[in-house]
Amino acid sequence: MALTSAQIDTYHQQGFVLAKGILTPVDTQPVIDELETFIDRRANELQAEEKIANLCAEAPFDQRYGLLLKQSSEIGQGMDIMQMRGPATFDFLRNSNLLDAVESLVGPEITCNPIQHVRAKPPSNFGHSSWSHGVPWHQDAAVMMKEAEGSNVITCWLPLSLSTIERGSLQVLPGVSKLGYLTHQKEGGTMIVPDLMPETEPAHLECDRGDVVFISRYTPHCSLPNPSDYCRWSMDLRYQPTGQHTGRTAHPDFVVRSAAHPEEVLTDHQTWCDLWIDAFENPRGVATHRTN
Repeated sequence: MALTSAQIDTYHQQGFVLAKGILTPVDTQPVIDELETFIDRRANELQAEEKIANLCAEAPFDQRYGLLLKQSSEIGQGMDIMQMRGPATFDFLRNSNLLDAVESLVGPEITCNPIQHVRAKPPSNFGHSSWSHGVPWHQDAAVMMKEAEGSNVITCWLPLSLSTIERGSLQVLPGVSKLGYLTHQKEGGTMIVPDLMPETEPAHLECDRGDVVFISRYTPHCSLPNPSDYCRWSMDLRYQPTGQHTGRTAHPDFVVRSAAHPEEVLTDHQTWCDLWIDAFENPRGVATHRTN
């Protein structure tokens, strides 16, 4: 679904926009099914190794992972996008409803940036996960090379389950993106140097499955701890105009939409998998966080 002119204006003025109902349940259910299959397999493997006792098989999607994590910190190993490399996730990276909205901000020639994640944010008191205790204030420009500072990389943050303040929702600083890049430090996780933090009231972005938050690479954002009994699932994807620097040359980008050169759009799942496998087996390029 394309963004409205008002939503586009909000993005450019505030550095973010929360767009409700961009996606349908049909769009995200295959990704959730793929994650549930992975979790079930890992749970059975860990039970066979006597590392967990209870499979929690009857627990819903937004609770089971946390209950398993409470028993073993190994449940999530290999679960990120570039590790799982699932066909449903690959298809979702090219989802037409999502790309229609992205096109509103980057134009019709769209590349999927290689910085992409699926995140499970379990209850804070379940332990074993840094995500559950919150993420410090940062800009996404800080996880890219300096050479990509001029690239129009758009972050698409989308929940796969309810994201509320009680579940550790996302926070952003409105209007601060116009300041450009702020120096970050490694101490405490990649975060804006505390003395440089703008004195701006944060906006709490409560949202639900189907909504998408579009964030500028220069918008400071963070997330709160999750004191609830539920896991807050989300995907963190990035897109940009084709031909611009990705900021992560060690990992593969690929064209997802092109009016000018449709033959360049990557549609083969195995080719995508091979690109990631090659990146891991034959390291080259740069994949680093920026602190200056």
